[in-house]
Amino acid sequence: MHREGLKEAALVFALAIFFGVMPMSFADQTSAATDTDKTATQKIKEEGTDVARTIKSYTVKQRDEAVRKAKEALTDIDTRIDRMESRFDKKWNQMDESAREKARATMRSLRNQRTDVAEWYGSLKHSSAAAWKDVKKGFSKSYEDLKAAFMKAEHEY
Repeated sequence: MHREGLKEAALVFALAIFFGVMPMSFADQTSAATDTDKTATQKIKEEGTDVARTIKSYTVKQRDEAVRKAKEALTDIDTRIDRMESRFDKKWNQMDESAREKARATMRSLRNQRTDVAEWYGSLKHSSAAAWKDVKKGFSKSYEDLKAAFMKAEHEY
């Protein structure tokens, strides 16, 4: 693997996340939205397991399909993280300092884990045939960890 290429891909993804998360739209949170969030959390659990399992099953000859699935999964999780941050923003003025710090720490953790998944995504795109098994295992593990952290955060907030 080319370490410099991985670092460059991680930097690009980190910058994309940083600048992509900054402008947020604020949606009203109603009981229907809460029901939708519960459904979304269940959907993430099911889809995340499917994505991780699917990626693990791909051979190096199926790299393009694995990369496409991984990209879709990352786009979906980005959307969900954006929605969570919007909920925090909407409630920000009602939060005490302790709750604000907890929200900041949660978002920081999710972004760090998202960056880790992005690095593995870059590895999926550029790994050698010899490294393929380890790379897809690494991507799946990091994605499952991110999914679990997101589900925990969704449950708490």
